[in-house]
Amino acid sequence: MNMDITSPIWYVAYVMVLLGLAGYGSHRLTIIFLYLKHARKKPFPARIFSELPLVTIQLPVFNEMHVVDRLLESVAKLDYPKDKLQIQLLDDSTDETVEICRAGIARMVANGFDAQHIHRTDRTGYKAGALENGIRYAKGDYLFILDADFVPNADVLQKTIHFFSDDKIGMIQTRWGHLNRTFNVLTRIQAMFLDGHLELEQTARNRSGRFFTFNGTAGIWRKSCIADAGGWEHDTLTEDMDLSYRAQLKGWRFIFLNDVETPAELPVDMDGFKSQQHRWTKGSIQVCKKVLPAIWKSDVPLFVKMEATAHLTSNFAYLLLICLCFLIYPNQHAQPDFGKLSIYIINIPIFFFASVSVILFYLTSQKALRPDTWWKEIPYLPLLLALGIGMSITNAKAVIEALCNHQTAFIRTPKYGIEQKNSDWKKSSYKAMKTLTPFVELLFGCFFLFVVIEAAMQGRWSSAILLLPFPVGFFYTSTASLARMLPTFTSSAQKQMPVEKTQNSK
Repeated sequence: MNMDITSPIWYVAYVMVLLGLAGYGSHRLTIIFLYLKHARKKPFPARIFSELPLVTIQLPVFNEMHVVDRLLESVAKLDYPKDKLQIQLLDDSTDETVEICRAGIARMVANGFDAQHIHRTDRTGYKAGALENGIRYAKGDYLFILDADFVPNADVLQKTIHFFSDDKIGMIQTRWGHLNRTFNVLTRIQAMFLDGHLELEQTARNRSGRFFTFNGTAGIWRKSCIADAGGWEHDTLTEDMDLSYRAQLKGWRFIFLNDVETPAELPVDMDGFKSQQHRWTKGSIQVCKKVLPAIWKSDVPLFVKMEATAHLTSNFAYLLLICLCFLIYPNQHAQPDFGKLSIYIINIPIFFFASVSVILFYLTSQKALRPDTWWKEIPYLPLLLALGIGMSITNAKAVIEALCNHQTAFIRTPKYGIEQKNSDWKKSSYKAMKTLTPFVELLFGCFFLFVVIEAAMQGRWSSAILLLPFPVGFFYTSTASLARMLPTFTSSAQKQMPVEKTQNSK
């Protein structure tokens, strides 16, 4: 086909993909606007309970031997009457975690707590199944859910429970903190990602009257709200998001407390981070397919429906990003010349909404949470953009799996009990699942390195600089995963060496 004909086709496809990414970028700007407009609308309880209600603390765990004791110790320190607490350790473990859980619960019982170790040998429903099973034995009308890697502050219940004095409140979500934020570069970038979601998105959605979702942990549910919404269901990998939308469609109100922090441990290795992101991304698309039609059929206001749509479809941006990867190089060589029109009317606006909006989004969250030191996070912003690009293969794969109804198990994110940099977490037997994705990412990194070098050699320095996050991101996600595989390869080779020597000696 003649290049004169194909040139506009490549360019139109390229611009359409960028427009899609710019659309999601403009949504981030909307979130910033809503946050700045409503951030000061701090919620307050309708009244204070004259007598504190009974709270059931649910602790779902699966093979968490490094963090279970830390979790139980923090729960034991909660500033709440012992006779008003029931502790459920919902244990689906298959390793030595089971004995650690039994011993930990025995200590709590000896210290006067109403504590139970509920061990399942059948992991039906995974986390959702464990939570649903725990409700059968829950004595409290309120359920405080904590994942194994969380360390709640002692006053968290005192700061949250009184909001349930309003009978229409179904769930209270606290903001995640980060125990190991400065452990390495990856944890710093993850913290920025989560800060943007938790501080900006959750606050903006909640205080502007839009739907927002339970984050799976560090939140308290009214037990009757869960029942009214249909209970925990396990047909998606993000049961928290699924239940949240079903409950709010039933008319229940949620509250997000951005000033109540519940610290947690961030994944410290790339494989763990990818596993977590794959699960969250796939689950969100599964929920999108499940609840979005019901949202549009409901009688909630149009602005609520539009925000829910933007939220539930946001991970489709990874498919657009993958498409962009395939369109960049042809466009570099076949872009029609529209003169200043393409620069000022097309390129600059699209670049602003697709890229600058992301930078503004995360800077705003850091400035809100760290008003005195937010500027220290600026050097990590280029890496944040690069990591987002590098994760596009893993997350696009998750989106496609969800669209094709490809079922996968709930893969837990390994937790190592890390708070100090001298931790020997690499010796742990817990590892994230290995895949061929790092090799694909490495190929993408090599390709984009070639694209950047070619652009620089041809004097197209602006293109070279703008494209630099692509090779950096793909090399970062690939090499960080491959480096974790090297000890396995090395140990396997070492095990074979003595055999080879013996054979030679014969």
